[in-house]
Amino acid sequence: MLTKRFERFLACCLLLMLMVLTACASMSTPAPTHEAVPVEGTEAPELEMAPNEEFLLAEATAIASRDENPEATAPAASNGQAERDMFFQNYGVNPSIDTEDDNLSTFALDVDTGSYTVARRYVNDGNLPPKDSVRVEEFVNYFDQGYPNPTEHHAFGINIDGATTPFGETEHYQMLRVGIQGYAVPADQRKDVSLTFVIDVSGSMDQENRLGLVKQSLELLLEQLGARDRVAIVVFGSNAHVVLESTPADQKEPILNAIHALEPEGVTNAAEGLRLGYKLALENHNSEAINRVILCSDGVANVGDTGAGSIWESIEQAAKEGGTTLATIGFGMGNYNDVLMEQLADHGDGFYAYVDTIKEAERLFVQNLTGTLQVIAKDAKVQVKFNKDVVERYRLVGYENRAVADNKFRDNSVDAGEIGAGHSATALYEIKLKPGASGKMVTVFMRWQDPDTDEVTEISQDFATDEMAEGFQQANPYFQWCVVVAEYAEILRQSYWAQNSDVGDVLNQARRISQLLPENADRSEFVDLIRQANRFSDH
Repeated sequence: MLTKRFERFLACCLLLMLMVLTACASMSTPAPTHEAVPVEGTEAPELEMAPNEEFLLAEATAIASRDENPEATAPAASNGQAERDMFFQNYGVNPSIDTEDDNLSTFALDVDTGSYTVARRYVNDGNLPPKDSVRVEEFVNYFDQGYPNPTEHHAFGINIDGATTPFGETEHYQMLRVGIQGYAVPADQRKDVSLTFVIDVSGSMDQENRLGLVKQSLELLLEQLGARDRVAIVVFGSNAHVVLESTPADQKEPILNAIHALEPEGVTNAAEGLRLGYKLALENHNSEAINRVILCSDGVANVGDTGAGSIWESIEQAAKEGGTTLATIGFGMGNYNDVLMEQLADHGDGFYAYVDTIKEAERLFVQNLTGTLQVIAKDAKVQVKFNKDVVERYRLVGYENRAVADNKFRDNSVDAGEIGAGHSATALYEIKLKPGASGKMVTVFMRWQDPDTDEVTEISQDFATDEMAEGFQQANPYFQWCVVVAEYAEILRQSYWAQNSDVGDVLNQARRISQLLPENADRSEFVDLIRQANRFSDH
């Protein structure tokens, strides 16, 4: 104990010395000046600043008082908005592209929603989310788009519409919505599932909105499963171990006992947990069922392999055997690794969601259960071909980290996106038409593999200028809603393309459009979130 206290005392002293040196340096050395030259489609680079004295003092105080728990987190940064140990990645903002230079836009479909619910958690806690946490497509894909359900013999439908936009350079640009809708499998036709939960029980999960919320979520899911479904549970702290062998879901008592017995322990060895989870999943693989590994964690891995790439390398072979897919479900705030959870889901042919409330757990595991569990397409990707004679420029809004090389669209070895039953994926394009041009604007291609047979299917759809709505308010209300959601996300991530946008304008549009659509709790909540964000921006 004396040694630990002495180490903390030394750390405190070192930080206080650094404060003094920083202060001295600032008095004796003039600060360098920098002139940033903005480039179209990019954000000006941020200059790295030395930590201020207030933050260093907070750090020193925290280290001196921290207990023996190695998972204990440092205090929030002094601005009250950005918390330490929150990991996000800035993927940049897509540029506007001249069709004479490149008239093809190709990307992997994405049905993740984690970025939206992370932002919601920040706003409900009284803060704006960090700009790097915002991925526009995950905001858009959180909401129902109103697309028609394809017939059972057509797994997907392509939906395209467009109109002018009330945001940005309205006299020059219009918006195009490209939507993919998957067939909604009736609940009584859902395949059986073999689920292996890999649950983080490290010290950082020792909070009610983390491990407690995981337990509540699993109980909700268990109520929806049938006698032919099976559940297994692996936990990891410093080490990983099996707490429940594969068990029929109707044997609720042993499963609930295993869930209720989960207790926090040790540090975070996510790699070992996933290795054991995939091993158990392979041992219980059912070729007639859906086989999924579901990771529940705050993503803060600090023992063994800790990055998404290194963790994936260690489990890649096991993950690819038997067609087992990975879903990552994030929990917690204060120390949370969004990057790890999102990238692991991408590697694992799965999806990423973030659960901030029991209501979100119900949405994921009860209301949308079949889509959460049953995959109807893997390696799904889209290519949009713009007609150079009609479209002058285009910009894909979002999907920055889902880009696929144009010449790889028909390469079946390229890893792309996974889509669950009934899921939709939407992409917005900001486009500029050539003056007086008319006719076919775009051809949208979609390509995917059947998860059971690996058969590849490709479909396409054209869209012409005469199919555009006469104005924004004359467009499909779901289209209008989609544009407003995207603009809100663009403002939050401080996009170059939204620098002249106003949260108040977005709020007014959202209020108006919500009256045109069926009453919906998600949309009502979104209007309230914009209202709160508007108050923050006024201060």
